[in-house]
Amino acid sequence: MSLYNPRHFATADEQAIRRVMKEYGFATLITSVDNEVVVSHVPVLFEPEPGAHGSVIGHVAGANPHAAALAQGASFLVFQGPFGYVSPNWYANPAGSVPTWNYVAIHVHGSVERLDGMQDKRAIVDALSARHEASFPRPWTSAKMDPPLLEKMLGAIVGFRMVVERIDAKFKLSQNRSSEDRAGVIAGLEERPSSGAESLAAWMRKYAKP
Repeated sequence: MSLYNPRHFATADEQAIRRVMKEYGFATLITSVDNEVVVSHVPVLFEPEPGAHGSVIGHVAGANPHAAALAQGASFLVFQGPFGYVSPNWYANPAGSVPTWNYVAIHVHGSVERLDGMQDKRAIVDALSARHEASFPRPWTSAKMDPPLLEKMLGAIVGFRMVVERIDAKFKLSQNRSSEDRAGVIAGLEERPSSGAESLAAWMRKYAKP
């Protein structure tokens, strides 16, 4: 499955791509099996190895039909970075434009390995919790759980690892507009009472290069 990605929005900036995968680690997993498409929203974690492009680990509920589809068909992950509405009022000539959206999206394609072993699944849970608990004063770890309960909870999930084979990265950040229009969009976003708008403005400042 390909991503519509005009030349001015496509990026091969590996650091920027990895930043999206690290900072926006709740992705959409899509697998095609026997002419059916299975979709799940999953917590994932990018790892620089194995593979030339790294890999992604995560898990799904064992009761989720997606668990049975893992490793059976072509899969890809969609990472959605910052996004937001862009008003024509922010352009130099509002009468000559229409509304649009700016956004960052990454499609990651690769082979998926299903991981059923308790050690593998615990390693995934521990890696994910370590990433998201790092800023807490007293981080949670699986070692705090009652062992039988931990074993029961791990038994209810299925882990996976996707070795990345291809990445389609789209940073639609007004690169097709004039520098004046881009500055207007950034200013407009920064005036919006939304952390999402502020984040999009910050990404535009860093990555909106025509």
